[in-house]
Amino acid sequence: MKKIEGANRSSLIDYKIFIPSLLILIAISVPFSLYEDTSLNMLNSIFDKIASVFSWGYIWYGFLMAAAGLFFSFSKYGKVVLGDSTEKPRFTLFEYASILVAMGLGSTIMRTGMVEWTNVVQDPPYGIEAQSNEALLWGSSYSMFLWSFQTFAIFVMAAPALGYVLHVRKKPFLRISEACRCIFGNKFTNGLGGKLLDVIFLISILSGAAVTLGLGAPIITHNLAKLFSIEITFSLTLIVTIIWVILFSFSAYLGIEKGIKRLSTLNMYIAGAFALFILVAGPGIFILNYFTDSVSFLLSNYINMSLHTDSLDMESNTYIVKNTVFWFAYSATWAMLHSVFAAKISRGRTIKEMILTYLLAPTLISWVATGVLGGLGVNRYVAGDVPVIDIVQEQTSLAAIPEILASLPFSIIVISVFIIVAIIFLTTTLDSTTYTIASYLSTKDMVEGEPSKLLRIIAASIVTFIGLILMRIGGLAPLGVLSGLMGIPIIVIQFLTIYAAKKMMDEDKAWKHNVRKKDDITEKEWRKVKNF
Repeated sequence: MKKIEGANRSSLIDYKIFIPSLLILIAISVPFSLYEDTSLNMLNSIFDKIASVFSWGYIWYGFLMAAAGLFFSFSKYGKVVLGDSTEKPRFTLFEYASILVAMGLGSTIMRTGMVEWTNVVQDPPYGIEAQSNEALLWGSSYSMFLWSFQTFAIFVMAAPALGYVLHVRKKPFLRISEACRCIFGNKFTNGLGGKLLDVIFLISILSGAAVTLGLGAPIITHNLAKLFSIEITFSLTLIVTIIWVILFSFSAYLGIEKGIKRLSTLNMYIAGAFALFILVAGPGIFILNYFTDSVSFLLSNYINMSLHTDSLDMESNTYIVKNTVFWFAYSATWAMLHSVFAAKISRGRTIKEMILTYLLAPTLISWVATGVLGGLGVNRYVAGDVPVIDIVQEQTSLAAIPEILASLPFSIIVISVFIIVAIIFLTTTLDSTTYTIASYLSTKDMVEGEPSKLLRIIAASIVTFIGLILMRIGGLAPLGVLSGLMGIPIIVIQFLTIYAAKKMMDEDKAWKHNVRKKDDITEKEWRKVKNF
């Protein structure tokens, strides 16, 4: 049996990582929950200060991640296979893309896709008149920009190092510290330094998962309240959360093949059918025209959105600047989770296939989703059928979603299907999260094995417990801001993993020895590889 260093093989969990992470998270969460308003104001003040000084850095960070993705994809490193050179991918391209889309987007796209434009319309950039036609185009195109190449490059660019360590060098642990071993050496990695890297990762993921659990439930409860004409109470939120927890725990328990993959591909079909129904039963011509205008506007202004800092406005920044900085910082918090999961399921894929699939598939789906959902919302606002902006100003953006859906024919069915799609998206996000946490904490060899089912349930229970406590006594808002702040050390770690990936492949000359050869695959498969 291969000896695994750095872990107690007799235990299920690596407690040297797990206990410190949990204690730190509890120590942070308790005072935030007890003094929510004070904590939120303090953290917002800290984040605003960092953003005002370093907004340019966050914006260039997203740009550099996308540039690194293109470099790895189209250089000699893109040909490197994550696994043996003759190994075939574990999933078909559609299954693979579906899993990455479900993991990468989740239910957040159903919120931002339908109502994110309302925030920009009220506070557009470049001195544009609020609620004007140009402001509407900025709002819709910016909603698409949020789910574009920088965001998904942030999500995936630690995956080459992690995938190489696991599938090529056959290291047993799927951890950030292991990916950085080639930089820092054995003493650092096996010692306190390596544990510190892993604890930072785990805290960011546990806090982010708890926030997702807490903030995802309202997407469901607002629509249930509209469907059954009931009040939104904590009891309703608790019931929704428990059902949701059972679903994602069961899916994580079943694993990738029987749970996560099947749910992800099923939801792609349901979501596609739902979008087609909106086009047929709703203002389809308007949506298609407005989608075309929005994509054109986005492509024409993509560089402006990517590099806009509003530097000449000395008094305050517009919504786009503030939100883009927070969005990239928050995305950085989730980056390692996405990269660990992508690395785990990418065995047999080339680095080019992994990166480009993650850059292109979620971007395409998110643009279409935003075009359909956002186009419906804009149409109802412009036509005067639903006072969308008024609802957002007087209540919340989530309150506008069921009102927009209720304007369609067969509104009861429409809202019901929306709830189902949202629940599945939420489920696939968190079952992937708990599976990844279990993989990260496991003392088993992750090269060939899977994290134990018991450990997956433990991970799901921890996320649920933290999320429910924070939902009940408050504290989700400050923890969400803290998750954004935690993106700062994650950004540093990301750049380390990018360097580590290049360093390992150069040391092994992987671009020469670990690539697909024509003799190893059929002529049909070879043409697909060359044309990817």
